[in-house]
Amino acid sequence: MNPNNAPLCQAPDQALKKPGLVLCKNATDCHAHICGPQSLYPYIANRIYTPPDALLPHYEALLDALGVQRSVLVQPSIYGTDNRALLAAIQKNPSRFRGVAVVDWDISDTALEDLHLAGIRGVRCNIVDLAEAKGVLPISQLSALANKIAPFGWHLEFLMHVNEFPDLAQLLSNFPVPVVLGHLGYLKTNLGVKDRGFQNLLSLMREERAWVKLTGPYRITSEARVPYADTNPFAHALIAANPRQVVWGTDWPHVMVKGVMPNDADLVDLLQEWVPDPTLRRQVLSENPERLYQFEGDA
Repeated sequence: MNPNNAPLCQAPDQALKKPGLVLCKNATDCHAHICGPQSLYPYIANRIYTPPDALLPHYEALLDALGVQRSVLVQPSIYGTDNRALLAAIQKNPSRFRGVAVVDWDISDTALEDLHLAGIRGVRCNIVDLAEAKGVLPISQLSALANKIAPFGWHLEFLMHVNEFPDLAQLLSNFPVPVVLGHLGYLKTNLGVKDRGFQNLLSLMREERAWVKLTGPYRITSEARVPYADTNPFAHALIAANPRQVVWGTDWPHVMVKGVMPNDADLVDLLQEWVPDPTLRRQVLSENPERLYQFEGDA
């Protein structure tokens, strides 16, 4: 079904390979999406892409093959504020999964409490769509939402290109909750680590006001396939800024990848170059996600 002609996505690589890197105990995939089944959880009409069903059983098999014990499922844009598919997936294994939802600006405290009990630990805001103008955040709306979620220990996750916000640290001064950004800052690698927006992000990390996900290197690279070597300086800069503020994720099922679809085992192995020190890698994969997403005990 594709009633609005939103382009169909490639399916993820179905091969379940083991990575060369053996991951630490309680390794956590901090960015993945469950899509479908579309027949049960219909996608919104004004979506910009249409994924094939990417369902929990295959994703759990993938986690097991990779040696990943825990996961954070993030609400994809195809569902808007309808979090039913996300919540149903978390409910299948509440000790293994946490979630990041998309909510209405005027969500009630009671609804937030219900989401917290269901395993939600943050709210996603698509700044790519919400920005009032290039470099301008809807800061009053974001701050009001942040104040609502602050009592739960949640964060706001922004989908944003940091190069479009060269004064990001100033824009987020005195912001009520931490922010989390994906895809290593989501700026094209040809802009370089000296980019002003990226440097602002590093400043926020040093102050422990921002987190960054090592995800989606294929979204920022100029290279056609792994190992996406031009992303290495960005990963190294993020770790050097503050290894306590970095997490990792697969970005499965890799929606809207227009080039060569990577295998997730190969994406795991990028960690050997991005975070070569085993102690720091354990921090990124296990200790940091435990703090950010409030995991308890073993999955």
